[in-house]
Amino acid sequence: MTGQARDHGGDLDRARATYGGEDWIDLSTGINPLPYPMPQIPPHALNTLPTATDMGALEQAAASAYGARTGVVALSGAQAAIQLVPRLRPAGTAAVLSPSYNEHAASLAAQGWQVRAAHDLTQMAGADLAVVVNPNNPDGRLWPPEVLARLAGDVGLLVVDESFADPTPHLSLCPQLHDLGERALVLRSFGKFYGLAGLRLGFALGGAKTLEHLRTLSGPWAVSGPAIVAGSAALSDSTWQTETRTRLARDADRLDALAARAGWSLVGGTNLFRTYDTGDAMAARAHLARARIWTRAFPYSAGWLRLGLPGDAAGWNRLEQALAGSGQ
Repeated sequence: MTGQARDHGGDLDRARATYGGEDWIDLSTGINPLPYPMPQIPPHALNTLPTATDMGALEQAAASAYGARTGVVALSGAQAAIQLVPRLRPAGTAAVLSPSYNEHAASLAAQGWQVRAAHDLTQMAGADLAVVVNPNNPDGRLWPPEVLARLAGDVGLLVVDESFADPTPHLSLCPQLHDLGERALVLRSFGKFYGLAGLRLGFALGGAKTLEHLRTLSGPWAVSGPAIVAGSAALSDSTWQTETRTRLARDADRLDALAARAGWSLVGGTNLFRTYDTGDAMAARAHLARARIWTRAFPYSAGWLRLGLPGDAAGWNRLEQALAGSGQ
């Protein structure tokens, strides 16, 4: 799989090249459209290298926000962790719960791992490394943390990608990590829930030895000064987090209602994105694209289409009008 281009959301250049226009609404990602308000960035965060003290404060804020009593390593996005995970242990057999975010299998294969797709947790037992995205992207499947904790005892290293877990913190494995030692590693994305994906910030939580190896692999200054400032503020703002969870849940219900009126059936999702069976995903995607609304289709499904949430009244109105005339 080395060298192959991977399919992702967020590719607005492709949308513009195919359909033209500039005033696009990008619903192809699961990023909160109403971001955390950026704090003022002090000059030192831009013109000096980050200090260990600043990084430590950010990682402590993350541990507190995620309810973890274990170590934390800050990285330049959850994607950075996904790229490094295959190098944490000698290449062996890896099981990835599928279908899911394609970078996990691709990154493992690129480092020589023998990767197999697993369709339920029982098929993962015995793997040297197992990957579960919880909640799963794109179908929103969920696994209780106690179930994943038991799975950690049946594999060499369990990697749980919780990039979309912020709206449902009760599903996180983070509070149980201190009991799992080096058997489990949790990855968290900052940019999705807080709507600041361009900062490139994420975290890994797990056993001390695993995290030390990950920190070494990531090199010095893995996180920028502005990301440290914004991340520390946002992760400590419990009021904003609570209000945002409430809003996202309401907006996810609103999107479901619009899709149902268009004749689409809900496959699943999270409160940051929803996936629907449209019957003909490419036709539905093209119809919305003609209204300059970009969505996410999947090469393994003829019907599935994933939509993020619009961010303002104009976006909701345009989507509602487009869906009303979709004929799906």
